[in-house]
Amino acid sequence: MGELTTAKRIMMIALLVVLWGISWPIYKVALEFTPPLLFAGLRTLLGGLLLGVILVPRWNRIRWKENWRVYAISGIFNVVLFYGLQTVGLMYVPSGLFSVLVYLQPVLVGIFAWMWLGEAMSRLKVIGLIIGFLGVAAVSVGGFSGHVAVAGVIIAIITAVSWALGTVYVKKVNQRVDSLWLVAFQCTLGGIVLTGAGTVTENWSDIVWNVPYVSGLIFGTVLGISLSWLLYFTLVNSGDASKVASYTFLVPVISVFVSSLVLGEAITAFLLIGLILIGLSIYLVNRRARVVRQA
Repeated sequence: MGELTTAKRIMMIALLVVLWGISWPIYKVALEFTPPLLFAGLRTLLGGLLLGVILVPRWNRIRWKENWRVYAISGIFNVVLFYGLQTVGLMYVPSGLFSVLVYLQPVLVGIFAWMWLGEAMSRLKVIGLIIGFLGVAAVSVGGFSGHVAVAGVIIAIITAVSWALGTVYVKKVNQRVDSLWLVAFQCTLGGIVLTGAGTVTENWSDIVWNVPYVSGLIFGTVLGISLSWLLYFTLVNSGDASKVASYTFLVPVISVFVSSLVLGEAITAFLLIGLILIGLSIYLVNRRARVVRQA
């Protein structure tokens, strides 16, 4: 995979955080008309299949015998555990707290990338990642009310760990597999598992095939899953995983802002505080590389 220009990288990061940010309110509306596990399974499965159809001309790059374990491991961490645990965990803890715990992910990516990929870990980067996490906490503070179960907290932390491990794993194996087929197979295989789990534990008859649900499913299939994961892994494979992960701190900010516009949820001072902290975080995490390039 070739080097990305600065302009292209910025555009891809902006598109990614916007897509992931608006997906939360879109899915929130759609989930009123569908069981959660079936919804997660269908959009990942359909997203993987759609990408597979598009990639048919590159079928010779699959190398199934050599790479099936990579596809399976990536599917387990980035789809089955990430989406499956989210679905279950939100039943036990308020959404705000769950979001904060899940967005330990960039901090964990920084640690895992330092341990397993040999990426630099400076004091500024550590401080930046911590500040970003605090920014997510400020943005999500409005969703802290409600019952908190220990099981939900544990599930949220495992969700963050699985996402971080999946990110670092994909970065580590990116020279062995075709990244496009990796996304297609992780989504397809993970989607099969999630859809199967939903079939066993939920009822297909509970799905209401109306405009909000179908719109959410189409958005998730095309943009929220296929395109988003392609952007994310392209960015991760082209640079430091921890630096790319730091930009995902912006996702809850966009999510809360869009929810306030579309769903009428209140905008509070905490959103502004969180945005300032997250902006400072991204600056600190990426500052070292910028100084080196200027020198």
